[in-house]
Amino acid sequence: MTHARDTFYIIGTVAGPHPYPLMVRDFQAVISWEAKRQILEKTSALPDFVIACIGGGSNALGMFAHFIGEPKTRCIGVEAGGLGLHSGKHGASLALGKPGILHGQMSYLLQSDEGQISEAYSISAGLDYPGIGPEHAYLMEEGKVSYDTVTDQEAMDAFVWLSRVEGIVPAFESAHAIAYLKKMPREALEGKTVILSLSGRGDKDMIQAMELLDL
Repeated sequence: MTHARDTFYIIGTVAGPHPYPLMVRDFQAVISWEAKRQILEKTSALPDFVIACIGGGSNALGMFAHFIGEPKTRCIGVEAGGLGLHSGKHGASLALGKPGILHGQMSYLLQSDEGQISEAYSISAGLDYPGIGPEHAYLMEEGKVSYDTVTDQEAMDAFVWLSRVEGIVPAFESAHAIAYLKKMPREALEGKTVILSLSGRGDKDMIQAMELLDL
């Protein structure tokens, strides 16, 4: 910060001033490009749902990029509900944030009535951010993507469930997307195809998981 004239801090998510959100989205879009190619090869059809967790939003935007605009596919982003939306301890910028400016971008932010940034909270460090990438704000306002929240407890239950059922230990971030899928009504999923983004592996979270699960 002492060399702002000739130094740039390039944040690794779809946030910040132009062109960083666009650049990161395009780099991450290889995820949905590859997923779309593979699902068409395997099923000859597009998925009904594409689900991803959201902090700043790079994993989700990369996962959605090549599915947005497809009439058959519904993209769903899952924010950190923390201890609950009414607890004041969450990272749900789209659910409860207000338009404001942070890190050189205008988007939905967790903030006080005076415009001061509120502290975000999540069991997952990757979702613990008081804002959201501006393209997500646009996609929500235009109704192109649906957004919802999942609590810490729901995410931990999903973390344990996937680890036991599939032998895959997900990151706490990814566990939010898994938890949302588990909450969806069975009738809504019957005969449907779902792509879910496992945005990270859980070895980085194992020490915290052992403490939380009292192992």
